[in-house]
Amino acid sequence: MASTSNDESSKSASSPQKSVYKDPDDGRQRFLLELEFVQCLANPTYIHYLAQNRYFEDEAFIGYLKYLQYWQRPEYIKFIMYPHCLFFLELLQNPTFRNAMAHPANKEVAHRQQFYFWKNYRNNRLKHILPRPLPEPATAPPTSAPPALLPTSVAAPPPAPSPATAAALSPMQYAIPPGSGLAKTDPRNASVDRRKRKKDG
Repeated sequence: MASTSNDESSKSASSPQKSVYKDPDDGRQRFLLELEFVQCLANPTYIHYLAQNRYFEDEAFIGYLKYLQYWQRPEYIKFIMYPHCLFFLELLQNPTFRNAMAHPANKEVAHRQQFYFWKNYRNNRLKHILPRPLPEPATAPPTSAPPALLPTSVAAPPPAPSPATAAALSPMQYAIPPGSGLAKTDPRNASVDRRKRKKDG
């Protein structure tokens, strides 16, 4: 009896314990795959695809979406390039939203709202960030002596145009003058002439 118990204890001591799985690349591949999947959630069309193919009916997939919420922590969020994905990841925790995204009309609404946010977010944010200029104080007109009047007998000649402005043409002088010998090309008239020639011939 004692020998059998000694044999069992020696077998258990010699057999290695179950080893815990360790990624060969220290989890880099898994990190990149999960980062890519989370960022795909920024696209309402992709969420619609998942809903159409009934991924949201799988309890394991729902659990995976809950697990992916760790991307909202500061040490992971710095790797996110498309922050809308975190907003949609939060919405996907709600079964009503998951069911609604199966309909194409709801996908279009989400996509349109996302577009408007991208279009106006920077301008709306700058309104609150940039300091507004202070209103200028109302300045009173200067109270100075009235200007001296020139004698009426001497009239000042009008200023002569400088040679640079005299040589420059105005934009209107570049147009074709009326009665010009240049023929206008009108494609409508040309097609009418061709038809007339065909009928005559």
